[in-house]
Amino acid sequence: MLADATTGSRKGVGQRWPRRYALRLRFTDAAVLTATLAVYFLLASALGEPLSTVSWPGDLEIPYAIVLPVIGLIWMFALDAADSLDDHVIGHGTTEYDRVFRATLAACALVIAVAFFFRLDLARVIFLVVFPVGLVLLMLTRWMWRQWLRGRQRSGQYEYRTVVIGETRKAEHIIKTLNGADGTGMKVIGVLTEQANGMMVDGVPVLGEFAELERVAAQLDVDTVVFAGADQMSPKTIRRIGWNMADLDIDWIVVPSLTDVAGPRIHSRPVAGLPLVHVSFPRLDGARRFLKRGFDIVGSAALIILLSPVLLAVATAVRFTSPGPVLYSQERIGRNGVPFRMLKFRSMVTDADDRLAELLEAQGRSDQPLFKIEDDPRVTPVGRFIRKYSLDELPQLFNVLRGEMSLVGPRPQREAEVALYDHAAHRRLMVKPGMSGLWQVSGRSTLSWEDTIRLDLYYVENWSFMQDIVILFRTVKAVTAPGASAH
Repeated sequence: MLADATTGSRKGVGQRWPRRYALRLRFTDAAVLTATLAVYFLLASALGEPLSTVSWPGDLEIPYAIVLPVIGLIWMFALDAADSLDDHVIGHGTTEYDRVFRATLAACALVIAVAFFFRLDLARVIFLVVFPVGLVLLMLTRWMWRQWLRGRQRSGQYEYRTVVIGETRKAEHIIKTLNGADGTGMKVIGVLTEQANGMMVDGVPVLGEFAELERVAAQLDVDTVVFAGADQMSPKTIRRIGWNMADLDIDWIVVPSLTDVAGPRIHSRPVAGLPLVHVSFPRLDGARRFLKRGFDIVGSAALIILLSPVLLAVATAVRFTSPGPVLYSQERIGRNGVPFRMLKFRSMVTDADDRLAELLEAQGRSDQPLFKIEDDPRVTPVGRFIRKYSLDELPQLFNVLRGEMSLVGPRPQREAEVALYDHAAHRRLMVKPGMSGLWQVSGRSTLSWEDTIRLDLYYVENWSFMQDIVILFRTVKAVTAPGASAH
């Protein structure tokens, strides 16, 4: 079994690729900032407002040919200072994008402060246009590189060769989580458990017992060891293993018992030599709630204006292809259990609600909180098309504008579905329901109720503005290329 696991071993590749990938990002960042500043300089000249010099008190003048490169260097320095190229954040999660955003904001603030302190008469367009455009391009190129990385990882490249060590039950949970998540970059090649008897753990071979870790790590050219937890191993033993992994230049990851908690809520605090992990409570109030509501208002209003031709076309198609109203409203449960009327384009026949209970009973789904009818006979031909591409959801932009929903959040459900919630599922109601959410961009109708509630709770517990932006971008991809999971 050990020989099978060594097949295809590549010496040190898992430790080298993050550095090569980060170097590509650095070159791309520099190219984006150079192009942004250069295009601004050329456009200003072409539009009859040439950028010659920056006025300085005392009749001193600084050419823009010097000022703009200095701004670019400050910007690059801010990206480095924010650790936006850290090996532990690039390529997965929203932390990378959040650090790029914060670095750009810091660079802009620093340039403003320097200009104010030294009384430099910088063009206002630099702050109103150049920095926002540069930020969008930085985010876009980082996203494009991430898609490239995902493609390589799907073909077995650019991955960390990973071994999980711990009790069988705990190791199985870690393996399922890593294998079920996209973009971790970890390829689990083996497990070390309390007893090695040739067994498999979730399809991964058991390579030995705890004491054989150093031998297995050296033989299999392991990049990362994940400690899942084991009562038999004392703190001194775990510390010794960590030292040995450091000597072998292998990443040593210790998984806490608490799962589904994002990085911003986790704070390490060493006390008396103990690495205590402080977990903050999720909060969406004050400035954070104001930011989310402001984004919803601006975003929904802008989308209503931009998509008005699409709204008109869908309304016309629904009106003239089947009898009944264009819009369909249904009571759903919103934040804190407050009901509201959710709007949709009608995609079903007019007596669809009357037939729901019968169809659910026939498919054995009447006791499940996530009501989904397979091959639903109530859906009209036009309805099938607009549901596949989520066009029937567009009227919910007016729900967002009215404050009943958000652009991003858990999907609102019927009162009958909410009645089936357990204690954990009720935490979905802590935030406003959304037009799109984490589970919609992670599998849509193919997910089980357990996976759906886990993703929704992760969103509720770990909300961030940057996560909303990422979900919206992923929503565009899910809608334009819905695949087999949409119906």
